[in-house]
Amino acid sequence: MRMEIRVDRDRCAGSSLCVSHLPDVFDQSDDDGKVLLRTPLPAADAEQAVRGVAGRCPAGAITLHGPAAREV
Repeated sequence: MRMEIRVDRDRCAGSSLCVSHLPDVFDQSDDDGKVLLRTPLPAADAEQAVRGVAGRCPAGAITLHGPAAREV
């Protein structure tokens, strides 16, 4: 099973850290500056980078789910 990304726009602080590191996975709303998810299922070769970005999200707005989310 692949990793699934979920974002909580209510928690998002709009820092754009996720967008700057992974623009193929994350985007930022022009309306409110909050995160938009381009794909909930990242490519296998992007999973490690997604884990890193999720861990550095200052608001904790990005969560990872599924068995692949826990692999190191």
